[in-house]
Amino acid sequence: MNDKDTSIQEIKEKIAKFVKDRNWNEAHSPKNLSMSIAIEASELMEIFQWLSTEEAWNISNTEEFTHLKEELSDVIIYCLSLANQLNIDIATAIEDKIEKNGKKYPINNG
Repeated sequence: MNDKDTSIQEIKEKIAKFVKDRNWNEAHSPKNLSMSIAIEASELMEIFQWLSTEEAWNISNTEEFTHLKEELSDVIIYCLSLANQLNIDIATAIEDKIEKNGKKYPINNG
């Protein structure tokens, strides 16, 4: 699977198979998944906790970058797992939210 050709749905299916193969569906309730998202997001924030703004922008040039990618992936995996459990078409949900945000925060060219 080439990342340039991978759709959100394909990633969701891969995650669903991973969860199913390990019999984790029962543990993956919406409550548990939402808590896991928050926990992993906290771990992601911890990476940046004591960095300056400049250090944060340059994190891709450090050994910590791999850890950052892993924590970011954990957040996204749990988000997509929640979408799987609640049958949410995440691509449509994102498009709808961008449209809503566009109305809420219009472009100001002045």
